[in-house]
Amino acid sequence: MCILCIDKKINSVSQLPNNSLRRTLLKSVGLLSVGGFISSAGTVIAQSANPPKSENILNPEQALTRLMAGNATYIKSKTLQINVDETRGALARGQNPYACILSCADSRISPELAFNEERGDLFVARVAGNFVNTDILASLEYGTAVLGAPLIMVLGHTSCGAIDASIKAYTQNASFPGHIQALTTALAPAVREASKKAKGKDLLNAATVENVRLNVEKLKESNPILSERVKKGNLKIVGAIYDLPSGRVSLI
Repeated sequence: MCILCIDKKINSVSQLPNNSLRRTLLKSVGLLSVGGFISSAGTVIAQSANPPKSENILNPEQALTRLMAGNATYIKSKTLQINVDETRGALARGQNPYACILSCADSRISPELAFNEERGDLFVARVAGNFVNTDILASLEYGTAVLGAPLIMVLGHTSCGAIDASIKAYTQNASFPGHIQALTTALAPAVREASKKAKGKDLLNAATVENVRLNVEKLKESNPILSERVKKGNLKIVGAIYDLPSGRVSLI
């Protein structure tokens, strides 16, 4: 169904006086799903009735505390023994993750393992260099506004190949095949800023941190969904770095 048709249907249904009747009719036109619907103003409204994982109903601070506690367990090698049969039925009917993670696509990092979580707990968006583009932004908007996650973490990592390639492109005019060059261009602002601040420090580490910071700010300022949720205190957006040798996640 096109957006114009959806808007027309929502506008007509929204005039009905009975909330129950409105909800029934919204379902009938396909606007309600497990998690939420789109209002006439274009805002995604979360629905949390009967969530599949009630333990994931947290406020932003609780979500961050749980995430970091999970990492503390992970670095001690005391990870979960997961029985997928226990949650398969519940998760088949929906999801309510308590955190969204914007992670690098690096094969050495698995957010679910790094935070000692299982299926249904984390809504993970991954791209080499962990930066925000239109698709990533839309995914995170869905994870927070529709699925109700109160936390987004932008998770960079040490020895990032995408950042290293961007440094080579910036400092040595290196070129890369296919669409890899576009990726290095997207990461260039972080390299540029880090080169001003590094002052003898390792540029790779400095650019990795700067890239996380820039993308945290980009998400915080993203209108209309994320910025409004941040202002209302319904959403917290943080940045962190995953250390490959230790597995430790450090907030920045």
